[in-house]
Amino acid sequence: MKKTLSILSLVFIMSSCALIQPRIPYQLGMSESKFLRQNKDAVISQMSEDKKVYRVNNGDRFYLLVTFENDALTNLEEMELTPQWPAQRYMDENNPNYNNPNYNNPNGSPNRYPQQNNPN
Repeated sequence: MKKTLSILSLVFIMSSCALIQPRIPYQLGMSESKFLRQNKDAVISQMSEDKKVYRVNNGDRFYLLVTFENDALTNLEEMELTPQWPAQRYMDENNPNYNNPNYNNPNGSPNRYPQQNNPN
């Protein structure tokens, strides 16, 4: 009898324990404070009177936009970051002004491509 009672009490304690239950990261209707407790790296992206949008990085290539209206989660979007590749430079070893960033550019911004004279 004692053994059965101790097993039942152990099962009851483990079933009520929050550490054993799976954590639901995002759920429609979730409160803003609960979301912020679970996602400490969330940053406000947009803010209006009754609407807040948080941005949460989700790995290297993805991020989440989480929208709250009146302290309740209403929208969740997963977005992909666009890669920011550096501009490919035109390498002309015969051009003595290749290393001059102001070459053929009166504005002073670096442009390594020589300007073409267009007759049209």
